[in-house]
Amino acid sequence: MIDPGVELPARTRIRIRVEGTVQGVGFRPFVYALAAEHGVAGFVGNDCGGVFAEVEGDPPALAAFVGALERRAPPLAVVERVSTEPIPVVGERGFRIAPSEDTRARRALVPPDLATCEDCLAEVFAPSGRRRHYAFTNCTGCGPRFTIVTAVPYDRAGTTMAGFALCDDCAGEYKDPEDRRFHAQPVCCPACGPALRFHGPNGRPVRGEPVEVAARWLRQGRIVAVKGLGGYHLAVLADHEAAVSALRDRKHREAKPFAVMVPDLDSARTLVALEEAAERLLSGTRRPIVLLPRRLDARLAQAVAPGARHLGIMLPYTPLHHLLARRVARPIVLTSGNVSDEPIAHRDEDAVARLSGIADGFLVHDRPIHVRADDSVVRLFRGRELPLRRSRGYVPSPLTVRTRFARPLLACGAELKNTFCVASGDRVFLSPHIGDLENYETLRSFTEGIEHFCRLFGVRPQIIAHDLHPDYLSTRYALERGDAETAAVQHHHAHIASCLADNGHDGPVIGIALDGLGYGDDGTLWGGELLVADLAGYERAGHLETVPMPGGAAAVREPWRMAAAHLDALYGDDVPDLAVVRRHPDQWDSVTTLARTRTNAPFTSSAGRLFDAVSAIVCGRDTAAYEGQAAIELEQRADTGERGGYAMTVTDGTPLVLRGTDLVRGAVDDLASGVGPGRVAARFHNGLAFALVRAACALRDRTGLRTAALSGGVFQNMILLERVVTGLEREKFTVLVHSRVPPNDGGICLGQAVVAATRLATPAGG
Repeated sequence: MIDPGVELPARTRIRIRVEGTVQGVGFRPFVYALAAEHGVAGFVGNDCGGVFAEVEGDPPALAAFVGALERRAPPLAVVERVSTEPIPVVGERGFRIAPSEDTRARRALVPPDLATCEDCLAEVFAPSGRRRHYAFTNCTGCGPRFTIVTAVPYDRAGTTMAGFALCDDCAGEYKDPEDRRFHAQPVCCPACGPALRFHGPNGRPVRGEPVEVAARWLRQGRIVAVKGLGGYHLAVLADHEAAVSALRDRKHREAKPFAVMVPDLDSARTLVALEEAAERLLSGTRRPIVLLPRRLDARLAQAVAPGARHLGIMLPYTPLHHLLARRVARPIVLTSGNVSDEPIAHRDEDAVARLSGIADGFLVHDRPIHVRADDSVVRLFRGRELPLRRSRGYVPSPLTVRTRFARPLLACGAELKNTFCVASGDRVFLSPHIGDLENYETLRSFTEGIEHFCRLFGVRPQIIAHDLHPDYLSTRYALERGDAETAAVQHHHAHIASCLADNGHDGPVIGIALDGLGYGDDGTLWGGELLVADLAGYERAGHLETVPMPGGAAAVREPWRMAAAHLDALYGDDVPDLAVVRRHPDQWDSVTTLARTRTNAPFTSSAGRLFDAVSAIVCGRDTAAYEGQAAIELEQRADTGERGGYAMTVTDGTPLVLRGTDLVRGAVDDLASGVGPGRVAARFHNGLAFALVRAACALRDRTGLRTAALSGGVFQNMILLERVVTGLEREKFTVLVHSRVPPNDGGICLGQAVVAATRLATPAGG
């Protein structure tokens, strides 16, 4: 900054560098207007480091100009750093936007895709005007960004809009400093921009205005594939039972709830209970899917979210979605355009090939999507965001962390809900949601995404962090690259480190990591862990008791197997007469034999598998069509008014052991006494929460630590999270929970990154 105490000549010139999210957010037009306001001359432009400028004028005017750069930046800009240096005066007059420069060091931040602003929306629905009903209307304050960017600096030539030459009218807006489309890179109109079309699964065009055809087909109960910002969606009427059921059948999505798009907040209020924080999330520039309490009188097909207490609700975020939502005027299921377990389709030919067996028709356009990005999903916990899937609208905004990355780093994430990240300096760039790395298509999306991020942000990894599990495809990728030093990070340590980085905390803390499975450093499968941890290391200070998983991976798909393991450990051959036993008369003995003989039955301390066992006993959930289904149904069944909990033993040893079989015994005894499933499910949740708090207190007494960090996919369970946080706070703990990255494996790459960087920065033995 300019020192006001330094005497300056009558006219001076300075070079300015602005770093942060300052491209694609109207920053150059803002600087142009600011120069006119302060009467200074010079130029401003983009390069791979952000925004550069040279400005000359009277010293007081320059000082005011520089101060306003950060203080009055556009709403969507994030100014991280403004630096200046004096340079010789050249006598320049006037101010201009200079051509972008392609420098080698890529530090410019690409903004996420932004929901349509009110000004553009007003144009779309105006009675007249050249952008009336135009599905690609945008300006400097809204529209596509990340999903169309092919290179930085951010200019039209570096986006998928490069193939659309501006018409005279749009070029006039682009060059007019008084216009809100001044230097808006995706600016277009019907005369020069992308166009919609509608065709059948065979590619043949269907006559009629495309949005109206799509709306008519939806009203007729048909399934329509819709090309959005970051990929294709599959859409049906959310109140049409046959259509939603057909979508489930064709998509091979047996039970996982669908998200629902509604035109506006008033429509949302007919389906879910809204609080102020939820309204802000739904209507903000990011437009995620928000999980909200379902109204009992919500008029939706039963197949939308069978048995769910919460609905995933979203508002339109592009002009196309607004047009479709208003034409249909009823809730629309809008789900990822894929077959279950595959990445979302985003290339046109691929979408037709993969979705023609699902969709009856296709509403498409000719603007290419360069990078796929699924919709983001969030919940609210005590008025704050709790991300479940961080993708469109959030990516690629970086996370600034306390850890310094002295060497550029790539962290490959885990197997399920995979995301990766690249990091340098104090910034971490998380990828959009990739999915489960269990097939070639998802693996290709993972590798292509890494290449794009490394190129976009100028990161050539010298360190690659990965999970301990040797069979994860992300681990194999890290080890097979051969062009960088590798760093293995234990799964649950990465979870806790992710929570620490999310909260700007270095530790040490008492970390509670609860999830499905993670490879332990003793070769067993962990998942219910209490760690005394900081970013550099951890001690396994406690865990759920280990039990066998009969059939290995089969026990994840068939939760009744975990019930069999627990019941056999408790009762042996005298197992009570339970419905779960009666449902499997031909397999029960063979499965319990696996558990007893440890044949294809690895030990696990997994909290997720404990939830599976109790869900099979209490809810009858014997098979899981998607990850976490059994646990989710147990949470849905729980009576939230119940305050009692089953006694759970916490052994006084090193490490502490929390006996999950105590909770199973409590559930069995209550069911035998005629206690309803809702109260049983609640007492299980409460008993586990009480025991976790007691265990944390025991570790506090041993270590003196009074900060706890909660992470892992099980903490997506709002009942358990609330009970544990409340209990810890009563014991005067400071409790850290996630708010910027998911607690599930979608946030684990952040933990891998900060652990690897911290270890490399810590001297051996330090």
